[in-house]
Amino acid sequence: MAFEAEGELTQVTECNCSICSKKGALQWGVSPASFRLLTSAESMATYTFGEQTIKHRFCPKCGVHTFAEGVLLGRSMVVVNARCLDGIELSSLPVKHFDGRSL
Repeated sequence: MAFEAEGELTQVTECNCSICSKKGALQWGVSPASFRLLTSAESMATYTFGEQTIKHRFCPKCGVHTFAEGVLLGRSMVVVNARCLDGIELSSLPVKHFDGRSL
């Protein structure tokens, strides 16, 4: 699964909801206009839960979560799993904590 995301990666977010805390993703939020999927949607697998407003996308072959898209708190969003980005020193980025468990 391949994608492009434009923007400045200055921090990542760690969400404590039931799925994000288990998959260990460090998320980088980008606007939907700054995200381009380079592979077909048919090559992805999708997981949704709760109100089903966010589509958690992952590779059906290896199981790695690559990004999520949908509507959160009334806003369209895309969050990229920064662990999937090459050449990024994640330990140098501040981590913001998001209380998704309370939603």
